[in-house]
Amino acid sequence: MKSYSILFLFLVFNSCSDQQKNTVEFTPSFKESSETTHKIPEGQDFTFGYLEVLENRNQPTGKTIQLPVYIFKSRNPNPKKDPIIYTVGGPGSSTMRSAQYMNYYKYLDDRDFILVEQRGTQFAKPSLDCPAWSEAIYLSNLPDFDETKRDRLFEDAASQCKTALTKKGIDLNSYTTNEIAADIEDLRKVLHIESYNLLTISYSTKIAQVLLRDYPETIRSVVMDSPLPLEVNYGEESVANLLEVAHALLSDCESDADCNIAFPNLKNRFFKYLKEKTENPLIVEVKNPTNGKLETFYLKGEDLITVFTATSIPNIPFEIEKMLNNDLSSIKAQLSNLFEKPDTFNGYGLGMRLSVWCAEEYPFNSQDRIKLETNKYPEIKGLSPAVFKEEVCTIWGVKKVNDIENTPIQSDKPILLISGSYDNETPVKWAAAMKNNLPNSYHLIFEGWTHTPTTNWGNPCGMQAANDFFNNPNQQPTPECLETIKGPVFKTE
Repeated sequence: MKSYSILFLFLVFNSCSDQQKNTVEFTPSFKESSETTHKIPEGQDFTFGYLEVLENRNQPTGKTIQLPVYIFKSRNPNPKKDPIIYTVGGPGSSTMRSAQYMNYYKYLDDRDFILVEQRGTQFAKPSLDCPAWSEAIYLSNLPDFDETKRDRLFEDAASQCKTALTKKGIDLNSYTTNEIAADIEDLRKVLHIESYNLLTISYSTKIAQVLLRDYPETIRSVVMDSPLPLEVNYGEESVANLLEVAHALLSDCESDADCNIAFPNLKNRFFKYLKEKTENPLIVEVKNPTNGKLETFYLKGEDLITVFTATSIPNIPFEIEKMLNNDLSSIKAQLSNLFEKPDTFNGYGLGMRLSVWCAEEYPFNSQDRIKLETNKYPEIKGLSPAVFKEEVCTIWGVKKVNDIENTPIQSDKPILLISGSYDNETPVKWAAAMKNNLPNSYHLIFEGWTHTPTTNWGNPCGMQAANDFFNNPNQQPTPECLETIKGPVFKTE
């Protein structure tokens, strides 16, 4: 009987202990730090620190991660009480780089401005760096690279990166858009923010959509610059979107008297040229700056179409005409850069990018559609719309997110959608379609501009429009600068 009582007490004790363990809740925290990620302009008042959150929110006693955060104080002595929270695109890009340019941010004239680093990116702890992937990109761009080994090269890189990160105890399934949105909600609570505005660009507009769906109560207004809708299957459309923008831009050149005189029938000539070079590649010899040897590149249409992403919009027709006249100086300059290893050779944030894409985009894309799109257009045959191939995501091995993450959100919050008319990454049509589920939204299109207009440092009109909206989110902003934007003035000589 005595032994039974002892056993009984033992079981009761352990049962209570287990209950306590199961009810333990981790409390996120923000700790200030004197060591910042970047040098901040003199005179700018700010606080820097790290938000500590759970890596896996299903494990309340598990590993924590630290996310750097800047809280920039408004230049206004009487700022509005609802700050702006800002995080950038990618996925995998760092928000922290923006910290060094705070003098240029108009938002600080009215409010505090908070920069949040997404989990897994460059200055987060841990950062999901992937140097093997950067090495693979570098090697695959060299002229003597064996194209038959491309897929294997990147598969090996993904395998190396996964092994290195998992050895560090990193849970690759915990680096998703949902978790980033939860991080931002945790930050709001820790800082005791009762109401806030949200500024997002490109990929981070997905974070905004999750926040609007899952944590809408304290959101006052949202700007989505170059939005990527949750429901879009990016990997099925990217090639078609690039061609649509190319056709639109060259049609605009034909409609412009000066451009059409300087470069007659440019659209037809260019696409005919791309088709010819896909069948018979353009041979370009470039001196290797590392050893002085001449190296030979063979360029197809899928390579030459990059003139639309490697050149500023006003210069594109001019650069195409040079190419058609066999002036390869610009092409040679771009190819010469391929011999130099990039500054981002550590592969900052690439592991996070792989986790997000392989869990949220790849599972919803039709591989049959991707194969069809890869070979559908004779001008750029072979250019795949997929960001990561099926084999790479299979190696990465993260779990598919729930179907709701591929479903459009509905929200009656004030939302400003901003697009550039020549944006092939997040085209105008995507933002236009989103308006159907966002009754209090407005859509501004910047004619002749491309991706992320609010980050155009040469013309801050996009930033001005966003700030005007934050100040009055119940009407479409109409900054005077917008009236002067009529499209590009194409270079003709």
